[in-house]
Amino acid sequence: MRSIRALVFALATALALASPATAATECAFTTTVTNFDAQGNQVVRFDTQGNAVDAHDGEIAFFGGTYYLYGTSYDCGFAWQATDSPFCGFKVYGSPDLVHWTDRGRLFDASGVWQSRCDGATYGCFRPHVGYDAGARRYVLWVNVYDNQVGFRVLTSASPTGPFTEVAVPTLAVNNNAPARETNNGDHDVFVDTDGTGYLAYTDWRSGGDIVVERLSRNYLTGTGQYTRVGQSRTEAPALFKRGTTYYLTYSDPNCGYCSGTGTSYRTAPSPLGPWSTPTKISENSCGGQPSFVSTIPTPSGTAYVYASDLWNSGQRNEALANFFWTPLEFTAAGAIAPITCRNNFSLTLAKGAPGHQLPLPGADQSDGVDGFRSYCDVGSGVARFQTFVAGRTGTLSGVSYTSFQAGNPNAGLEISVYRADDASRPTGTALSTTVVPTTSIGWSPRDITVQPNIGVTAGQRYGLLVRSATTTGCYGLAYNDSAPYPGGGEAYSNDGGVTFRAETGRSLKFWTAVR
Repeated sequence: MRSIRALVFALATALALASPATAATECAFTTTVTNFDAQGNQVVRFDTQGNAVDAHDGEIAFFGGTYYLYGTSYDCGFAWQATDSPFCGFKVYGSPDLVHWTDRGRLFDASGVWQSRCDGATYGCFRPHVGYDAGARRYVLWVNVYDNQVGFRVLTSASPTGPFTEVAVPTLAVNNNAPARETNNGDHDVFVDTDGTGYLAYTDWRSGGDIVVERLSRNYLTGTGQYTRVGQSRTEAPALFKRGTTYYLTYSDPNCGYCSGTGTSYRTAPSPLGPWSTPTKISENSCGGQPSFVSTIPTPSGTAYVYASDLWNSGQRNEALANFFWTPLEFTAAGAIAPITCRNNFSLTLAKGAPGHQLPLPGADQSDGVDGFRSYCDVGSGVARFQTFVAGRTGTLSGVSYTSFQAGNPNAGLEISVYRADDASRPTGTALSTTVVPTTSIGWSPRDITVQPNIGVTAGQRYGLLVRSATTTGCYGLAYNDSAPYPGGGEAYSNDGGVTFRAETGRSLKFWTAVR
């Protein structure tokens, strides 16, 4: 089942994303992006395979007609300053509409030397930002590291999705000769001006959190020594962009690692090298997150400046559950950025775009989709959950998939069983099949966990997936939607290990089934 599904996904991805230049049409297209549900709750963004988007603290870039989301991955279990946690690498997703994101893999192989540079025994590696060098026809990736003096490493690729290959360590005007493996230079942004000149905006930690803007070499691989200081402290996460003839610099005010609800301020200047204006705060809490980037998105009427904040998961060391807030910035007639409105969703007309779609599920019979789901973790230590469904056709139940993740290092696997179910969403009789999925096969980001029951089912008969675990530490998570996305089924909760169940009205756990 897994091999068939992987093949279908690979073929669909190849057809949809064969070339960045052909991935989107030349037609204008209006898309709607959702941040929160109608009640203002954060919702999980799932990719076209049904797994949560796992790319944080990066950026959205537009190359060759396709929108790319770059970010740091946490699914393998990286935890900041947890010495035994691995480095998960950097990921990239592609989209034709800013909504349907297809996982394009890792930017480079993060094994080997990158583990000693970036794993939990170090300060970590973060914030992948990519610029395009039109002269050399290559993409240049800057990442923030803490294993060398300057605080950055640079890689290049002929493709926006990689693989990227490391080049020489860059030289910058600030902290270039500081002691290695200390917090010297931090969060950054790569900005390519309309004339092709590149700049790096970065955080100087040795000065207490000032922002530095430095002009890059013609090939964007290193600094030139031409720089300016913005002149502030306790700030980080700069984003540099140009609107008309004015340059804008947004940043986290104050700085706060993995905090939810830090402010966003900005300054303006006639040149990236200043002089920079006095600061203006446009959000007190960044809509529940921390500012991350501002991306320029072409529209038929000009350029949209899409602001983003990372909705960090309550300061957890592992941020696989972090969500995203995105919204176009608004400007006054005088060019000032208006205060940010924390809108649940927004619509944007793209100059180039096309409707995206979920990749097909082989043999799919029942599913409750990918929209409007939130994450929660409680399966284990006596808590079990039961998601029911009605078989749409008679045949062999060849696959069932339940979206889950691990947290807190569970010490036992996740048990997924199939039962017949009654109309009150309770299991009846004995299990028709049971599979225990080992902890090592479950990531930290919500992903489809697929098993193959290979049992007979009858059209119109009600069945259910019972999920529980014998773990005494941590828990296994779920993705749930309380707006009844699957009217044909229901969900029930047990706090006595699956002996008794209580139906939870309107709730559905994210799942899908396949019948052949």
